Amino acid sequence: MSIARVALSPVYEESLNFSGHVSGQHDPWSRESIWIYLTVAGSVIPMRILESDSIASVKLRIQSHKGFFTGKQKLVFEGKELARKDSFVRDYGVTEGNVLHLIVRLSDLRAITVRTTCGKELEFHIERKRNIGYVKQQLAKKGKGFLDLEGQELTCDGEELEDQRVIDDICKSDDAVLLLVICKSAKVRAKPVGKDFEVSIVALKLDKIEGSVLDGEKEIVAKPLQRDFVLEPLIVNPKIDLPLVIEQLIKSTFDGLEHGNQPIRSSEGSGGAYLMQDSIGLEYISVFKPIDEEPMAVNNPRGLPVSIDGEGLKKGTRVGEGALREVAAYILDHPRSGPRLFSNVDNGFSGVPPTTMIKCLHRGFNYPKGYECTSRNIKIGSLQMFVKNCGSCEDMGPRAFPVDEVHKISVLDIRLANADRHAGNILVQKYGEEGRIVLIPIDHGYCLPETFEDCTFDWLYWPQAHQPYSSDTLDYIKSLDAEQDIELLKFHGWDLPLRCAHTLSISTMLLKKGAERGLTPFAIGSIMCRETLKKESVIEHIVREAKEAVLPGTSKATFLESVSLIMDRHLDELTPVRPSQ
Repeated sequence: MSIARVALSPVYEESLNFSGHVSGQHDPWSRESIWIYLTVAGSVIPMRILESDSIASVKLRIQSHKGFFTGKQKLVFEGKELARKDSFVRDYGVTEGNVLHLIVRLSDLRAITVRTTCGKELEFHIERKRNIGYVKQQLAKKGKGFLDLEGQELTCDGEELEDQRVIDDICKSDDAVLLLVICKSAKVRAKPVGKDFEVSIVALKLDKIEGSVLDGEKEIVAKPLQRDFVLEPLIVNPKIDLPLVIEQLIKSTFDGLEHGNQPIRSSEGSGGAYLMQDSIGLEYISVFKPIDEEPMAVNNPRGLPVSIDGEGLKKGTRVGEGALREVAAYILDHPRSGPRLFSNVDNGFSGVPPTTMIKCLHRGFNYPKGYECTSRNIKIGSLQMFVKNCGSCEDMGPRAFPVDEVHKISVLDIRLANADRHAGNILVQKYGEEGRIVLIPIDHGYCLPETFEDCTFDWLYWPQAHQPYSSDTLDYIKSLDAEQDIELLKFHGWDLPLRCAHTLSISTMLLKKGAERGLTPFAIGSIMCRETLKKESVIEHIVREAKEAVLPGTSKATFLESVSLIMDRHLDELTPVRPSQ
């Protein structure tokens, strides 16, 4: 659901004042309290907080306030996400009268009651962005044995509903339950009565095919299809043949649009992300993220301000480069057999879903008012395979996750210096009767930053992070080559900026050196992540020390050699001294 669909009620006329004053005790609000203003869905909400409040406590207060029924929130201040939950409000520079942008996610599910003309009822929940065709499919499953949909239609408030209608478009109010009624179809279903009638049916079926049909002396010419959408791969290097898995991904997405199944904007994230449907509108095929709808981009649908200096929500990233980073994460997620070049293998070591760059045009995307959906407004972005899942790691405790599954995510995040790895962007799949768990990493728009300042790994606090890497994982880490990866990205069309290339080289160096010394993911990850917002991480200290040790204009090789020497010194201090044999 779009943030624009958040319902605002008169309750927002009140301020979010959480004084917590207890009689007889010192009132902290008298001295340290400040007023800030939350913007959500175009409305401004005053909120009284303490400068010493943590980000987590502020979010909890918002969540507990009537009117917000969500635990998933993002706070943005001056173009930066307030992501470190244990940091204080004052650490981010928030002071009296500042404006914070609040991004919330409400439930995607809609309660539906389906009633037959005979009085039978079925109740269930369906995603708001599903269509009537999907509802019918679920009815057929749930009502098997006593519910016959043959020759019948679904109606709402007396209106007959076509299969392509989306649930959210049918809702006329904020009622808790949407009532649908099954009744006899009012459509007249004629039967063929002769050869001429059969020919006319053929002609109707051919209205999407260019060509002609000859029946005796009659020639029926079908008009060429005039599509109102565009979807094609963005080819940056003609020497690259698209892998079969990418070709199939694009074709399936194309078929869905061609059959009239519109893109569905996801309620997740702070940018525009669209769920693309299959040809019959019953399954999601892929996720499209246009670069002009990224957080703080010109057409961002979440109401975030446009970046003034081009920097993204995370330090060291650029607005409009998120799609490139999404594709880079897939390309660099090498299978165990080696780097992905022309291979059709789609299972990388860490399981990043197949991702590619495309050009796409559709009226369902976010455009400024007055813009026409014409070829000059084609959007460029990343297209990633949609992965079926039973939720994210945010929805369950981490102790159930296999150690190797957590470790494969840690290898990817450390190597790419991920600045946005939280539990919500790791999907959970379950296989077999035992429910074997597989973790799928998604959302890599903030990997490969120019600096290490915003590196955050949620798995750092999971028990699996304290376990050593397996021999198989160590062999994989040993095979990694940052310089080869930089050339590989260039071959695929992204000439990695120098500072980003330095990040990849240094983070890969740290991963390899740490693994070689037997350090756990926790130990290595702790070197990359700041303990607090203001305290420099160990890796930042190493980089700064290396820069001070070399002359200006020093070559990349010499700089990295300096980093390596200083890194060895720091790692030797962490590595336990083994007793002599």
